[in-house]
Amino acid sequence: MKATAMRSHRAGPQAQYEDFRASALYCPRCRQAMPVRSRLLLVLPDGELHEYLCQACATSVGTKTVKQADNLQILLR
Repeated sequence: MKATAMRSHRAGPQAQYEDFRASALYCPRCRQAMPVRSRLLLVLPDGELHEYLCQACATSVGTKTVKQADNLQILLR
């Protein structure tokens, strides 16, 4: 079990933050940090654009772009 933990630690500290998701952000309408939900806005050639919405009032409080792997290919028929 220690070997597995050491291998994941050797991957580097950047590997921890590959998929960061916000759980609470400041909402200007509520005037405090509020829980948020993520909504997919666009599918772009290089990734996806997500919007964070306040769970209480549905105000948009931020966006996030999720980059796709370089080797991903889209096939059209």
